[in-house]
Order: sequence, then C-alpha cells, then structure tokens
Amino acid sequence: MFASVLTRASLGINAPQVTVEVHASNGLPALAIVGLPEASVKESKERVRSAILNSGFQLPPKRITVNLAPADLPKSGGRYDVAIALGILIATEQLQVDASGYEFFGELGLNGEIRSVPGILPAVLHCKEAGKTAVVPFANLEEASLVKPQIELEASVAVGATTLLELCGYLLGRNPLTAPEGHSDFVEDYTFDLADVVGQTQAKRVLELSATGGHSVLMVGPPGSGKSMLASRLVTLLPELKQEQAIELASIQSVSGQEVDVRGRFQRKMISPHHTASSASMVGGGTIPKPGAISLAHHGVLFLDELPEFSRGVLEALREPLENHHVEISRVNHHIRYPSKFLLVAAMNPTPSGYFPDDPYGRCKDTPEQILRYQKKISGPLLDRIDLHIEIPPVDIDSLQHKRDQGSEDSRTIRGRVTRLHALQYERQGCLNGDLTPVQIQQLITIDDSGNRLLKNAVERMGISARSYHRILRVARSLADMAGSEQVESVHLAEALAYRSFDRNLGSF
Repeated sequence: MFASVLTRASLGINAPQVTVEVHASNGLPALAIVGLPEASVKESKERVRSAILNSGFQLPPKRITVNLAPADLPKSGGRYDVAIALGILIATEQLQVDASGYEFFGELGLNGEIRSVPGILPAVLHCKEAGKTAVVPFANLEEASLVKPQIELEASVAVGATTLLELCGYLLGRNPLTAPEGHSDFVEDYTFDLADVVGQTQAKRVLELSATGGHSVLMVGPPGSGKSMLASRLVTLLPELKQEQAIELASIQSVSGQEVDVRGRFQRKMISPHHTASSASMVGGGTIPKPGAISLAHHGVLFLDELPEFSRGVLEALREPLENHHVEISRVNHHIRYPSKFLLVAAMNPTPSGYFPDDPYGRCKDTPEQILRYQKKISGPLLDRIDLHIEIPPVDIDSLQHKRDQGSEDSRTIRGRVTRLHALQYERQGCLNGDLTPVQIQQLITIDDSGNRLLKNAVERMGISARSYHRILRVARSLADMAGSEQVESVHLAEALAYRSFDRNLGSF
C-alpha cells in the first residue's frame, strides 16, 4: 500500500514543501528512510517505531520504505517524525483518512508525545499560502498564532496536537484539536528610557537623528561616559514594528531556534554580541545555515561594544549587509538568504587604556604608536559605511548628582517625532533617508552655492570618499526633516559634516 503526507523543511525562512511517501509491501521486515536524510532523520525510524506501538497501533512485519521528496534537498531534525508516522499508519491501513488538506510537523517521543520543533512560523505562513491546515506541536501553537487566518476561510490556519493518538482521533473526526487564540495588538512600552541618561545632550540629539533617518552611529569615549547606556536607549526611539515586519522578525527567531516573544512582537530588538563572536555567529552559519546576530537584529539595533576588540574578519563581514540589507550564506548543499536590515551602533574607547590622550588626570599612558595601532583596527571601508561619528565626553559630577535632567525629553516623546518623520519619508521617497540611492539624492536634495562650496572644501580638506559624500547628504536630509525644512541648507550640511570628523581625526585624538 502507498500513502503520501505533506510537511515542510526548515531551510531558512522559505520552508520548502516536503512530501513524505510511504510504501508498505510484503518481504523481509524493514523500515528504510531515503531522500537525503541526515543522521537525526535516520534515527527517526526508532522514535516512530516506539511511538506507534506505545500509541496502541501495530507495526506489521512488512517492508516499509519512506521517501522524503524532493530527493536532492537535505533533511535534518525531528520535524518529519509525525508525518512519517502518519504515512506508515495510512499505508498499513490502520488509519483510513484523507490527509491531503493538512501538513504535519513535530518530533515524536517514544511514548507518542509530539514535541516542539524550530521553524514553525515560516512553515505555517507557507501552509496558509497553499490553503492547507498546519498540524503543529501544542508547544508551538502560540508561535503559530501569529499567522492570522484569512477572513473568508472558516478553517484554522493551524491546530496543536499533544500526542500521536490525539492527532489520529482528530483526523478520524472523533475529537477536536486546539486552535490558536488571537492576540491583541497592544504594544508594551520599554522598561528603560532615554531620560535615564544624564547629560550627553549632543549624544541624545545624534540618537534621535539616527532613529529618524536610519543612520548608523559610532560613539567614541572613555569608560563610564554612557556609551552602552545610550546605545541601549536607541531602540526605544524607533517606531513600533508593523505586522509584516513583526512576522518577518519572528520567522527569523523561529528558524534560529529561539523562543518567539508573541506578546512583545511589535517591539524592536537590540542584539549585542560579545567581542569574541565568530564570523559564523555574526552573519550566520552551520551545516544547515542558521541566522546570525545581524539577522536577529533585523528591523532593530545591532550594538557592537568595544568595536576594535572584534576580529578583523567579523567587522569586514558587516560591510555588504550594511548596504544590501541581507546576507547570503552558501554551503555545498545550501544557498540561503537572510534579511538583515539593522541599525548599527558601535562604541569604542579612544585609546587602549580607554582615555583621551589629553585626559586632564593623566590616565592615558599609551604611546602614539599604540594609539594608532589600536584605532587602525577599524578599516577605512567600514568607517566609511558608518554615517554618524560622535565623541562622548565624560559626565560631570553635577549631572551625576541629579537622577534625571530637568526638562529632559523621554523616549515616548521623541518616538512620536520619529514616527511622524518616518511616515513623511516613506510618503516622499518610499524609504528612509539612510537608504536613499544616488539617483534619489540628486532628485530630492538641491544644494545652493554656499552649500556646494562648503562640501567642496570639506572633501578637499578631509579626504572624504564618494560613499561618505553621499552619506553626508543623506544625514543632511534627515537634519532638514527634523528642522521642518523642505530644502537642505548650509546649516544642515555643516552639522552633517561635523559628524564625519573621524574620517580625518581617527588616529590623532
């Protein structure tokens, strides 16, 4: 007898469909799995055998062949267990049901329990597009609830099962399975606020500028000046995620094996990898490539503290994602693209000892050669791709003695302004200012004679590259938007140029 059951692979956020074909025939008793299975899939025959027997079914003494099609797609993990078990039960005529309208996911325990698997959210999304109902482990049901059913369809997009026996009863029409509950679109506010940072007025303005136009930031300052505290507050200035963005980010988290935060799905995330992180952990990798830190920071903030302490290879791997907003990972059997549109915030000390050479307390003991060697760990091409460079001075004692600055704006107030300016930019050009193309820059930004002279002098004196030139214009456009000006004026260009000072000064603080 022959049976066919549908499931999906966990390959990036694409979730290609996999057909589990089962053929049972007379011959020497055997259970074989073909279709390029990896070790975890080959072992599923032992899990499936015990789960079938412990669920009250039989495993007839037949020659059973399980084919996972397409044959050239590598299969890994325990997500195929439930589909394989159902295929065997249907092929051996112990379960007479029509499973064509379903796709099945889950790992089986030896007692027949259906356990959670990663990558459920992308699979359920594709099930919805195909008009199928996804049967998922009950532990994954909350994650599946992010996919809203089509209004015109009465059937649920997904249902959750706890055991193989319960699932068989559902397919026979004897008992229902739990459907996901809807969640409100309430957006929780953050537990920390930009108003918590005392002093650093200029740095707060730069953070608002970064959030307004989607501009990356490099902060240079001594230990304890508030760089990490400022970076962690940037995420509170960004508008809440839209439904499509929240689903996209949750899909990346699901594929990576992380728990999906359903209730906080509209909040932006800040990812802060340690400076010992490898290239694979940053951009993604593995036998079956999983997302790295830059993809987990999608639509959020990637914070790199102690920037020069990261390995050169890790930092250089950021260059293309910063401009293309995606990362492509190639392996022998896989080629996967993950989205990685993140806002980069980096922090570093000015010298190896952590203090500026002109520190009034004489705490900098480094030689000029040591300082230059430390700062040159950041390559020019990477520095070129960072829009805003700012020096963070130490906080004076008078500011520290106050819990909060008098009149300091909180994150909610600034976020309101940023949200309005995001809407303005999308209506005007279809993207944020930080993503403007050279053609769009020419169309949207008109510079008068004084502005042209200012830019020409800056390029000649600071050695600014063509890439930096365009980034200066993008930042100036954001400054003009913040000022409510339709035109980019000389004052906006002058401030934008001030935020490129490290192009000239790095290595000579």
